Amino acid sequence: MDCQEARLHLLDAQRGRLRPDLQGRLRAHLDACAACSRVDAEDQVLTNILERRLPQHPASIALKRRLAAQWPAAPTSTRSWWSRWGASLVPTVAVAVILLVALPVYFERTNVIRTDGAGGMVSEAVNDYLRLLSSQHPLEIASGGIHQVKPWFEGRLDFAPIVSFEGDQDFPLKGGSVGYFMDRKAAVFVYGRRLHTIALFVFRADGLPWPARGLEAMGSAHAFVSVSRGFNVLLWRAGELGYALVSDVDARELRELGARLASGT
Repeated sequence: MDCQEARLHLLDAQRGRLRPDLQGRLRAHLDACAACSRVDAEDQVLTNILERRLPQHPASIALKRRLAAQWPAAPTSTRSWWSRWGASLVPTVAVAVILLVALPVYFERTNVIRTDGAGGMVSEAVNDYLRLLSSQHPLEIASGGIHQVKPWFEGRLDFAPIVSFEGDQDFPLKGGSVGYFMDRKAAVFVYGRRLHTIALFVFRADGLPWPARGLEAMGSAHAFVSVSRGFNVLLWRAGELGYALVSDVDARELRELGARLASGT
C-alpha cells in the first residue's frame, strides 16, 4: 500500500469501516511511514475539532408529537386494492423508483467526475490550512525575511521552493514550515493580514489534476479561484511547481497577495 492509497482509507479506518485485510495493510503502512502516520494523527485532531465537539440538540416535544401524528396508522383487516393488484405492480413501481433515483445520481456523479480534480485539490488545500491552524507549532522557522526562510528548507524538501515576495506592511511574512499537499511534501510560507493567517503551499506540480478551465488572470499567472467551507483558495502552477494560497481573508485581498506572489514565480 502506497501513501496515496493509505490516505484514502484514513477516515474509514478511524470510523471502523475498513475490512480487516485493508485495516492490516493500512496499519503496516502507518507503522513504516512517518509522514502518513503524522497525517493520520492530524486528521484525528481535525475530526475531533470539526465533528465531535459540535453541539448536539435533542428534538423538541412538539417536533416529536408532529412526527408521531404523521406516522402511518396500522393496516386494517379490510382487503385493499393494493392487496389485489400490488403483486403485479411491484416490478413496475420498482423500475420507476430506480429510474427516479439512479438518473439524478448518475448525472450528479458525472458532474463530480468532471470537476473532482479541482475540487479535490481545493479540499486538500483547506484541510492542510486547518491542520496548520490547529498545530501547536505552526511555524518551524520564524521570519527573519525571505532570505532566511527560503534557505531553511534546504535538505528538508526534494525541490527548491521559488517565492520572491518578501512580505510588506500589508502582508508581512510570519515564517514557514514543512507540510504536505496531497501525496507530497510542501514548503509552507505563512503571511499575515491584520488578525488573519494566510498560508502559501509550494509543492511539485507533476501528476496532479490541475484545472484547465475557469482560470482567472492573476499577475503573470492564471489561477483557479474557489471557495470551500468559508475559506478562499487560489491554485496556480509555474513550471514544475504548484502553488495553493488559502485563507479566510477577504477574496479581493487574497487575490492581491496572489498577484504579488505570482509575479515572482
